[in-house]
Amino acid sequence: MTSTAPSFSRVCIAAAVAATVALLAAGCTAPADDGGSESSAAPTPTTTPGIKTSAEVFPGGPFLDPRSEAMVAEQQLREAGKTEEAKKIAQISQQPTAIWLGEWLTAERMPDVLGEYIAEAEEAGTTLVFVPYAIPNRDCGGLSAGGLEYDEYGPWAQALADQLEGTGAVMIVEPDSLAMLFSEKCAGEETRRLPLIKGAVEAFTAAGLTSYLDAGNNNWIPEKRMAEMLTEAGVENARGFFTNVSNFYRVDEERQYGEALSALLGGKRFVTDVSRNGNGWKGDWCNPTGAALGQTPVVTTSETTSLDALLWIKHPGISDGACNGGPKAGVWWEEQALDLVDNRPAKG
Repeated sequence: MTSTAPSFSRVCIAAAVAATVALLAAGCTAPADDGGSESSAAPTPTTTPGIKTSAEVFPGGPFLDPRSEAMVAEQQLREAGKTEEAKKIAQISQQPTAIWLGEWLTAERMPDVLGEYIAEAEEAGTTLVFVPYAIPNRDCGGLSAGGLEYDEYGPWAQALADQLEGTGAVMIVEPDSLAMLFSEKCAGEETRRLPLIKGAVEAFTAAGLTSYLDAGNNNWIPEKRMAEMLTEAGVENARGFFTNVSNFYRVDEERQYGEALSALLGGKRFVTDVSRNGNGWKGDWCNPTGAALGQTPVVTTSETTSLDALLWIKHPGISDGACNGGPKAGVWWEEQALDLVDNRPAKG
């Protein structure tokens, strides 16, 4: 695809609980400086009686994963006496990132794997943020190809809902799954994929979980077409949508897009990935040179925006794929992680 409509492959494998379950983390992110969360747009107030505020969706803030790739890398660097490198990686490891759940997490393993996260989040008083990432024909054969079989996805999503019921977890449902349907390589996929996503959202909502659906980013699909796709995918049963996962666009760009999309969807809320958007779009979606960490995750408090939170959904330091000198998608790449820290704009 062209840079204006990237195919955004994403995979991030994280060390899992006891049995070393791999957890993916990739997506479309955009750069955002501190303070960049305030857009010049003037959205109308979005507080509605009976609708949770952002703070109520993310009580205590997002959960800090003690098993993230960056956490493991920081510890290894300290043990090797590489103190300076460890300090830099700590700028990543000490920030909450979403936990990616793919087809490797079978229903049989869910109680142990998810149970440990649930217990840790309860003790910390924070909110679990998960990324279900097992949609059949994931990435439509691209660098992040994989996923479950079509007849397996519904039961898998239901098993997730059953295990997480009552936790109030946030579900970032299947990055790229909807925006990518506009691409030629996904031709014919829509009729099979949309019912699966709609069913998953219904299961998550029934379990008291908060769901956001894929809306690509500001430089991919026009708002009207994206709103139509989100509607077909069942966004009415979700909190809203997410933007910029694993991409690099700045907060103001994504916020303008998100507010416009929200207006078309009756005020649906959204979250934006800011994990690697500190320097904005660098001309490539796959391991671009010059990318930088974005601002730290934050839950919004303003009543004049539909933006719920700026999150780190993509794991900084995880390769986008075998491009620009990087390893295959989903692999920790320390050189890139250090560059993201070094390139981070200084706070003014």
